[in-house]
Amino acid sequence: MFSLIYFSVFLAAYFYIENRFGVYNQLSNVFLKYLQVGSKGFEDINQELEIIKSSTNYTYATLGILIVSAFLYPLNLGFFQIYRKIDLKEEVEMSDLFVGYNGLNFFRYTSYFVFWFLVCDMLKPTLVLPFLWIIITLFIAPLMFFQNKTIFEGISLSWKAIKAYFIEIIVCTIVAVLFKYVGFAVFLVGALFTFPFWNAMIYSLYKIIFTEKD
Repeated sequence: MFSLIYFSVFLAAYFYIENRFGVYNQLSNVFLKYLQVGSKGFEDINQELEIIKSSTNYTYATLGILIVSAFLYPLNLGFFQIYRKIDLKEEVEMSDLFVGYNGLNFFRYTSYFVFWFLVCDMLKPTLVLPFLWIIITLFIAPLMFFQNKTIFEGISLSWKAIKAYFIEIIVCTIVAVLFKYVGFAVFLVGALFTFPFWNAMIYSLYKIIFTEKD
């Protein structure tokens, strides 16, 4: 259900944004041109990309995708609620998936996602630092959800966990990323089942590493 809701909303928004601004079609054309011309036309293609990225339509399209992604992010928190109920042998309900949208939760988690995305986007040119940022922020969401920590408290606690369990966290992260996206290789349908695996990995590590105080 998570995957169906997530992909339905995201793809509907994506096609609307593409139909409205046409940016991704332009980027696809530039990519196809690069495949045809090769490295000889790299400078011309790079100039075309810069023109597209500096356009108002590109800014609006990027902002639109960010807003949709932020809106969908609280769905992930529903998994933590569901996993905790399974551990406690409590009955899982459909409404548990939407717990991230209850009251102020929606604004807390969407704000966190926007903050996370903007930092990751700024670090993107370095190639390595975005991966480090993902690792550092791995436990912020469950810490906010289960222990009501702030973003910066979460970063501090996550950093301590990384220093103590570095190898385990890196290995689990790599496996989770591979498993999360392997579903796309199985006629795309497999992604409906493997896409949420990332949340299961985070919860499992969180449960082992952190102790919650009553």
